[in-house]
Amino acid sequence: MVDGQAPPAPEVVITGIGAVTPVGLDRESTWHALLAGRSGVGPITAFDASELPVRIAAEVRDFEPEAVLQGKRLRRSARFTQMAVAASREAVADAGLDLAGGVARAGEEAGWPAASGVDPDRVGVVINAAVAGFDTIERATRQLAGVDQGRLNPHFVSSSLANMPACEVAIDLGIHGPVTAGALACASGAYAVLEARRLIVCGEADVVVCGGTDAAITRVMLEGLITMGALSRRNDDPAGASRPFAADRDGFVFGEGSVVMVLESAAHAARRTAVPYAAVAGGALTSDAFHVSAPEPAGIYASAAIRRALRSAGVKPEQVDYVCAHGTGTRANDVTETRAMRSAYGDAAERLAISSPKSMVGHLIGGAGALGVMVGALAIRDGIVPPTTNLWQADPECDLDYVPNVARRMPVQVATAHAFGFGGQNCVVVLTSPSD
Repeated sequence: MVDGQAPPAPEVVITGIGAVTPVGLDRESTWHALLAGRSGVGPITAFDASELPVRIAAEVRDFEPEAVLQGKRLRRSARFTQMAVAASREAVADAGLDLAGGVARAGEEAGWPAASGVDPDRVGVVINAAVAGFDTIERATRQLAGVDQGRLNPHFVSSSLANMPACEVAIDLGIHGPVTAGALACASGAYAVLEARRLIVCGEADVVVCGGTDAAITRVMLEGLITMGALSRRNDDPAGASRPFAADRDGFVFGEGSVVMVLESAAHAARRTAVPYAAVAGGALTSDAFHVSAPEPAGIYASAAIRRALRSAGVKPEQVDYVCAHGTGTRANDVTETRAMRSAYGDAAERLAISSPKSMVGHLIGGAGALGVMVGALAIRDGIVPPTTNLWQADPECDLDYVPNVARRMPVQVATAHAFGFGGQNCVVVLTSPSD
């Protein structure tokens, strides 16, 4: 401590990323699909939706849980946990961490960076979900009601709990540090990154595996969202259904997936000679305290989250290059987020490049905010930002630069990721180029 002031917080960096999404079963395939503007939306195959007014979703296709977990571990886990384990293994291998017998070594054989050991007692896990094991609950309910055949899975209670992805990842990787899970609706995945950063800054962990996951494409969930009027009904045009910021948007597309990252202090990463993607420079949370599902219309508290996040990171609005927007494609969200950006970024809002990956992957719910952080980190790494697809005519009230339809090459030194959730949960993460 100098002159009564606390020492500066250590720089926290992202050194590994894993993803299981509707457009790719790993990080790079997901990233290249987003840059290409490829949609992962299609007809629902998870159940018979033929009689519903909404028959499309952004499903993760060709994911094989039995290739990730076997035996009792497979039977006791729900889909959102299985995806989180797969994404976590990729992230850990990508970071070159040697945590639990062979995970990182298998990554080495696939060409990942050289593995280096860390103390598993100093490694944490923060993996958040919003909907959690809804599929297992619905399946068990149908079995008990006699609608579906089969014996009730003795693990259905535990498999549906929101903390299971974090705990199963800890079991999988042999992690004994702090393991937590929280639910902030659609801001859950972004908040996991901020909580991971806090654990490292406070000295409670050296490394944290963090992110978001959800997999709840079920009949009950879909019918509930249909009743709310939240979903796009463009069944005949799945790829064009999700239209953030567009004048003719008619709701979001329900999706599923998991994105997980490895965070550690820059000093810890340097000792391992790990190469960071980006630094998690700061972030903030606010609450609208307005409505259980609708955003506060003026975007006052969403704007406050942006301003506080920038201040926590020591970043001025004019220094931000790219915003990975929440951008759901609902009538209320996109206008509110635009108002929040105009208020928070001020005159700098006019020169921001802004895009919403939900135009291609739909809304991953608990995984959405983590995907936004991943997109910001990879934009910094590669100097390119993905487009907002299906944006042929913007809503007049959404009058900023949303990178319509085609990816844009540009230097990105600072990026922010927005995540807003039911109940008025606002979370913003600030990413910067890592220090040399």
